[in-house]
Amino acid sequence: MARSLNRRLFRIAAVALSVSLLGACSMFSAKDPRFEPAPLVDFEAGAAAQIRWSTSIGKGAGFGFIPAVSGDRVYAATPSGQLSQIDLQSGRVLWTKNVAKRLSAGVGADGTTVAVASQDGSVLAFDNTGNELWQVKASSEVNVPPAVGHGVVVVRSSDYRIQAFDVRSGELLWSLQRPGPALALKTNVKMEIVDGLVVAGMPNGRMMLIDAASGAVQWEGVVSQSRGATDLERINDVVGGPVIVGPLLCGSSYQGRVVCFDLSDGGVPVWQNDFSTTTGITTDGRLVFGSNQRDVVTAFALEEGTVVWSQDALRNRKLSGPAVIHNQVAVGDYQGYVHFLSRSDGRLLGRVGVGSGAIVSPLVSTPFGVLVQSGNGNLVLVDVN
Repeated sequence: MARSLNRRLFRIAAVALSVSLLGACSMFSAKDPRFEPAPLVDFEAGAAAQIRWSTSIGKGAGFGFIPAVSGDRVYAATPSGQLSQIDLQSGRVLWTKNVAKRLSAGVGADGTTVAVASQDGSVLAFDNTGNELWQVKASSEVNVPPAVGHGVVVVRSSDYRIQAFDVRSGELLWSLQRPGPALALKTNVKMEIVDGLVVAGMPNGRMMLIDAASGAVQWEGVVSQSRGATDLERINDVVGGPVIVGPLLCGSSYQGRVVCFDLSDGGVPVWQNDFSTTTGITTDGRLVFGSNQRDVVTAFALEEGTVVWSQDALRNRKLSGPAVIHNQVAVGDYQGYVHFLSRSDGRLLGRVGVGSGAIVSPLVSTPFGVLVQSGNGNLVLVDVN
């Protein structure tokens, strides 16, 4: 019993330490100018950014909260326990559900079922009108938004276990666990369900394709391997969400690499570049975009991985995960600004403020603009032309 308790206390301490990692730069910024956020600079505007709509979705923000788009509907949740369905084009709130629990992650949605996770380890599913369908307990707290589709709700818990629940009943269908490191990064991670396969990145630097129906692992690839003498140095979590273009599956990691695998050729790496990111990558089908841990935004050629351009004007501004919109790539920052960069050469083209508070959630691209879940509990649609 004592040995089990000691292991549990160590894991709690490890999680607490991992939460503090992203704040390390700010801790040293007053002493070292290398960590100072770059000031906002004037530039010749090449695009006009505007807020199309903004609506309150609750209170708070944090890692694990990513708006989900299904058709013409947006689903969003906040740590305060509020879950909302919003019309994508107008911003009109169609329904709001107060879950009566503090939430730890959300949202997963497929247009029929909506799922979130609470801080007590519960997974909660609702129908498309906001009525609760079921509530079950995962193996531990869930800090990654659930993935919903192909008849399952899939979650990844803090004990490095992936579990699938029947979308209708909440019955546990399968459970898969991988050995995990002593420390894990507290940041945004997203799973996807594509063609009946769960695409998941793990804190051990690996990506997996898992059959959604059976839980059988179909493929496993190495994004990065841990290096260093200490637990902190060995953190190499796969972060952000997977990027899938045709047969290519790309992923990125902290203190690791950005890698693209060819699934049509057994999942062998096509290219890989050393690249440490805390926010992940996105693509326009030709380039792969991401910002490194110093918030230097870089574009890689999707086919061969060469660096096309790099932009350091936003260094240390604690950028969000990127999104592509029209001819721009957009990122949010710690002061509530959304910045638009040219997809072709990285030039700053536009900027708009969406409210107070850091933009922690990754931006989400839609046909009507970029969705921004702001630090002050608003969901904002920003367009640019």
